[in-house]
Amino acid sequence: MNMDHWVINGFDTHIPWWFLLALIKGVAAFAIMVVLTLFNIWFERRVVSWMQMRIGPNRVGPQGLLQSLADGVKLALKEDIVPDNADKPIFWAAPVLSVVPAFLAFAVIPWGPSVSIFGHRTTLQLVDLPIGVLYILAVSSVGIYGIVLAGWSSGSTYPLLGGIRSSAQMISYEIAMGLSFAGVFLYAGTMSTAGIVAAQQQTWYILPLCISGFIYIIAMVGETNRAPFDLPEAEGELVGGFHTEYSSLKFALFFLAEYINLVTVSCLAITLFFGGWRAPWPISVWSGANAGWYPMLWFLIKLMIFVFIFIWLRGTLPRLRYDQFMKLGWKVLIPVSLVWLLVVAVIRQLKNAGDMTEAHLIPICLAAGALFIIVLVLLEVRERNQLSRASRLREVDELDREQDADGLGGGFPVPPMPGQLRPVIASRPQRQPSLALAANGHTPTEEASDGQR
Repeated sequence: MNMDHWVINGFDTHIPWWFLLALIKGVAAFAIMVVLTLFNIWFERRVVSWMQMRIGPNRVGPQGLLQSLADGVKLALKEDIVPDNADKPIFWAAPVLSVVPAFLAFAVIPWGPSVSIFGHRTTLQLVDLPIGVLYILAVSSVGIYGIVLAGWSSGSTYPLLGGIRSSAQMISYEIAMGLSFAGVFLYAGTMSTAGIVAAQQQTWYILPLCISGFIYIIAMVGETNRAPFDLPEAEGELVGGFHTEYSSLKFALFFLAEYINLVTVSCLAITLFFGGWRAPWPISVWSGANAGWYPMLWFLIKLMIFVFIFIWLRGTLPRLRYDQFMKLGWKVLIPVSLVWLLVVAVIRQLKNAGDMTEAHLIPICLAAGALFIIVLVLLEVRERNQLSRASRLREVDELDREQDADGLGGGFPVPPMPGQLRPVIASRPQRQPSLALAANGHTPTEEASDGQR
């Protein structure tokens, strides 16, 4: 097949082969993302139903595989409702601003090495930028505008609160995420995603940079607004969050953006810390494991493991309170990332100077990771003890208010509503009659009557 000459409307047209290969890879990347979205929705429903001892979708298509496609068609055919007080141009543009950056971020992810397509050698990557990881950070930051504008343009309270939450969440977690990337840049010496994968030929970075990988995994869950960090769309607090007022195809675009972001951050974690498309041990012993089309298979297996972890977290952990969520980002992840980045810089300098080898480096990093986990556990135990102490103090305070002689808890006396009686507190001790009243022949009942009069 001659890819340099195409006959269009009877004319022999010269088209560069690299342009056709880029077009093929672009269409293939778009198709892969859409198909993965449909599959991941089905996979999530099946896994969660298995965890909860339910059946899940199993009617539309074999094993229910076409259920996600049917749901997408149903959403597209639903009535599109736009609130009267919505800012309509921005209301329509917000879903597009969310889904387009999700597709663009996928362009720099390498799925495999150089392969032959129609007789021409090309890498299984749409484009390799010298600053590919920074490009992903920039594009994902643009995607947050779609969520914020969706909440603002809806003209409703709950979507606005969801948009504000999402912006605050993005700021706090992208700082920790960027700091975790810095350690990878120091080790690989490049910001290119293909260069980072090539630098992991001997050792995956999850071993020497275990804390960076752990911080990134936490931050990427917060970045995708997935449970237990789905505070911008918490149905118990905000009905549906930023997309409460959306329906039909515009809601489907938000849904599509969420699942594409899930795949993108998982692919980035694989690229930075888990060897990218390289085969795991012991498959890597085979000489042909990292050549041809096989690396794409290893990449897909790693991706499915990460997707399962996302689903596992959603089916296992309860949603955090918003103050706990922000405290984790600002008071734990960011300080730990700064300290760890300083440690990585020192270790890298010692390695460059020849004072430390790779054999010494991995045990030190693993020990630092174990120390980090111990510190997190101790901080969690300390916080739980503080919460338990505060709970006991509140219980004592409530008991004191119940035993208050006036029954008002030390507050301003409020007259009862018509037909309402003040509750009688059985635990309140009865006052003994004074000697003066007893000498005059008064009884406790008469004393109470005199007090009432």
